[in-house]
Amino acid sequence: MSKGGKGNMTLLSCKIIYMVAEQASFLKAAALLNLTPSAVSHAVKTAEKEVGFQIFNRNKNGVSLTSYGEQLFPYIVSLLNSEESLNQFIDKLNGLDQGTVRIGAFNSVCIEWLPELLSEFRKRYPAIAVEVFEGTYDDVIGWLNTGVIELGFLSASCNTTYSITPLYEDRLVCIAPEGFQTKKKGYITLEEMQQHPFVIQRESCDADIQKFLSDKKLDIHRSCHVIDDQAIAAMVASGFGISIMPELTSRSLGGSLEVLEIEEASMRLIGLAMPEKPGLSPAADQLRKLILEKYQFVGAEK
Repeated sequence: MSKGGKGNMTLLSCKIIYMVAEQASFLKAAALLNLTPSAVSHAVKTAEKEVGFQIFNRNKNGVSLTSYGEQLFPYIVSLLNSEESLNQFIDKLNGLDQGTVRIGAFNSVCIEWLPELLSEFRKRYPAIAVEVFEGTYDDVIGWLNTGVIELGFLSASCNTTYSITPLYEDRLVCIAPEGFQTKKKGYITLEEMQQHPFVIQRESCDADIQKFLSDKKLDIHRSCHVIDDQAIAAMVASGFGISIMPELTSRSLGGSLEVLEIEEASMRLIGLAMPEKPGLSPAADQLRKLILEKYQFVGAEK
């Protein structure tokens, strides 16, 4: 801190002096700074009083630095550059180049999307750590509610107050044991589905399947109530029944299975949910932008 002397200039004073010197005009500086000309003039006069000498020559030809002003000017530039560096460093600390992002997702997104997505994100932002929380739709909503995660993949069919940005339409398909016979190869009707027992997830696990069954008024016989997609695949492959699941999920299943197109097939709309307030951290916003870049519908607003 300076001792003695006339006084200390404020950062705003330095910004005003810099702009006046650059524009050689109080009027132009005022316009660029969104200040009135009188406010700029008053700030310069106050600064000159503080430093104890005249900074600008004022005459009919315009405004120019005095000899003292010219000696002072490099220090003002240096101070303003330091402020810019400080702001950039604060941005980094806030997560633009470092920090941690926590994201929630359900099984098929974890398997089909996240490995490639997070690998690319790590290449772009190597100092940002990403923590993944896998669970059901209800889990993801709960984590959003409690602030455990900043971003969450959800289905638009979820009953939630969160705004969901649509990303991808995922068709529902039927999986059946290998060699399963239908009237039309690779295709199953609603009537045919109703003739077989179902291996299905518990109601809290997949809102899309429950909605499909309700919309189509399918009165099915449930032979197994499970949670895990791999368990469903194993049960179906062993002949315990057929099942319905999103196509994205079916891609990652092992075992001997037939994947059948469904009559009057429905879609689940996968989207990205996030709290509206207080808003995303800079690091989370970078991940959000990459997700929209890779998966949002072509032509959709980003």
